[in-house]
Amino acid sequence: MFWRKPTPLFTAVILGCLVALASQGRTQTLGDAVRNGQVSGRTTASANALFGTTELRSDSLQGLPQWTRVLAEFERDRDRFEACAKNVGACTTPTLRNWHRVIRAAAPLDRRGKISMVNEFFNRWPYKEDHDLYGQSEYWAAPGEFMARSGDCEDYSIAKYFALRALGLPQEEMRIVILMDEIRGIGHAVLAVYEGDEIQILDSLSDMILPHDRYKHYRPQYSMNETTRWAHIGGYDRTPAAPYRGLVARQN
Repeated sequence: MFWRKPTPLFTAVILGCLVALASQGRTQTLGDAVRNGQVSGRTTASANALFGTTELRSDSLQGLPQWTRVLAEFERDRDRFEACAKNVGACTTPTLRNWHRVIRAAAPLDRRGKISMVNEFFNRWPYKEDHDLYGQSEYWAAPGEFMARSGDCEDYSIAKYFALRALGLPQEEMRIVILMDEIRGIGHAVLAVYEGDEIQILDSLSDMILPHDRYKHYRPQYSMNETTRWAHIGGYDRTPAAPYRGLVARQN
């Protein structure tokens, strides 16, 4: 990958994520529930907290209907996906054959290789807006839906999450993160993977995998895995940024 000025595709990705996550935030932002006293949990703050935030943890996924629907959808598909990963003869659709392709290619690699391959594999899917695909302002796609139709920013993170789960990464070491890009003033979503004392970020905008402390302009609103959610307060102190010169855009 290489650095270049923002492309029309990059602009479409960003604008789409802004519209989608603005809508998602109105219905699912954990900060609202915290302020309204609807969420209780354990507050933690550490030098290595995600994007430098204070985290409020809850072991309930109540209030995240898009995410719980995705979990239910994947659970219904689990047997087919697992059978296909083991035997290509069980892959009866193009979607399942793509699943077999990435899982079998990544399986022999070490942990870092698995993470890199999954990130690059799903970043090849073209960005598409929920309104065009589903006639809705916001829709979170399960992996099968994403591989069949593609999707927007959070859908990339969801597909990567479940692929890495299939490759043996425990849920405790991953989170899907809904955040604001404060330089551009827009919404976005990424996958955070915990690697020892580091938190690595898988971003649909780049094949590069960088530590979370390289993204001083990313301020998470909430994050989740299969059993737990976190509200995020604060973030890194930011100094005036240099003029923005663009991120790596996906090549499709």
